[in-house]
Amino acid sequence: MKLATIDNGTPDGTAVVVSDDLSSCARLGMSMQQVLDRWDEVEWPEPAAPFDIAEALAPLPRAVQFLDGSAYVNHVELVRRARGAEMPERFWTDPLMYQGCSAPCLSATAPIATDPDWGTDFEAEVAVVTGFVPRGVSVARAGEAVRLVMLLNDVSLRALIPDELSKGFGFVQSKPPSAFSPIAVTPDALPGWAEGRLSGRVCVNLNDEAFGRAEAGADMTFGFPELIAHAAKTRDLPAGTIIGSGTVSNKLNGGPGKPVAEGGAGYSCIAEQRMVETIERGAAATPFLKGGDRVRIWMEDDGGRSVFGDIDQGVVPA
Repeated sequence: MKLATIDNGTPDGTAVVVSDDLSSCARLGMSMQQVLDRWDEVEWPEPAAPFDIAEALAPLPRAVQFLDGSAYVNHVELVRRARGAEMPERFWTDPLMYQGCSAPCLSATAPIATDPDWGTDFEAEVAVVTGFVPRGVSVARAGEAVRLVMLLNDVSLRALIPDELSKGFGFVQSKPPSAFSPIAVTPDALPGWAEGRLSGRVCVNLNDEAFGRAEAGADMTFGFPELIAHAAKTRDLPAGTIIGSGTVSNKLNGGPGKPVAEGGAGYSCIAEQRMVETIERGAAATPFLKGGDRVRIWMEDDGGRSVFGDIDQGVVPA
C-alpha cells in the first residue's frame, strides 16, 4: 500500500491512500500521524479520485521525532580516512545516531537554501516510519514496528559541522530540515524489502547528470531493526518516529567506489565523492551545492516506475 499527505490548508495535511501507478487516491479523513496512532483500526478505501503528486507534502509534515543513523559504515570510514583519522572498531558494532530536525519535514520539491560559506550538500537516504516501539525492544522484535518506508534528502552544511562537533554536543545548525519523498510505502508492498533492509538502486542526479546509483541493500552494516532497537534502548518511541539510514554508500572491490561516469555506482552525497578525490588525488575537486543547482533522488521498480515519487529540489540563495 502507498500513502501520501496532501495539502488541505492545515499544518499536517490529510492522509491519502495512493494507487500503485500514482494516478488516483482516496482520502482517509485524518492526518498521517492520526493514521499511525490508529493503524490497526484504519479502514483502507480503494483509490478512485485523481491524484496529483505535485500537491503532496512530506508524508509526515511534522513528525514526533527524526532520528538519523549511519548504517552504511563505509561512508563513515571514508570520511574519517580522508582526514587521516582512525575509525574506532566499535563503529562496526554500535550504530551512530543523532536527533535531527523533525518539524518541518519538507516536501519533495521544497528548495534547498544555500550560502557559499555553508558547504551545502545533499544526502540520499532510506527512511522508515515506526508504530509505537517499547523501550528496550529486542532487535528480533524491532522490525515489526516498521509501518512505512520512504526516501529522504538529509541536507548537510558541511562547513558548519566541524565547529559544532568540536563542542562535543552534536548537530543543530549544520543539519537543517530534510526533504522526503512524496510517497511512503508499506513494507509488504516492497518486493525489495527483506530482514529490515530495502534492496534497489537509490538514484541521484545532480543537474540532470547521473551522480549516484548506489544499491540500498548492499554494504548496509546495520538494518533498520538494529537502528530501531538502538534508538529505543532507554525510551519508548512514539508512533510516527522517523529513522533514517544515513547516506547510502557502496564499496567497490573492498575499497572506495567510483563515479557513475567511470563505471561505478557513484555516490549519494557530494562529501563522499570529495573524500575519494582526497584519498586518490590528494585534494577534493567537486564543489558543494550552489544557487541554480538541482538535485533529484528516486528509486525505480522493475518496470522503471518511481517507487516513492521523486525528490526534486532546486538550490536557491539563503
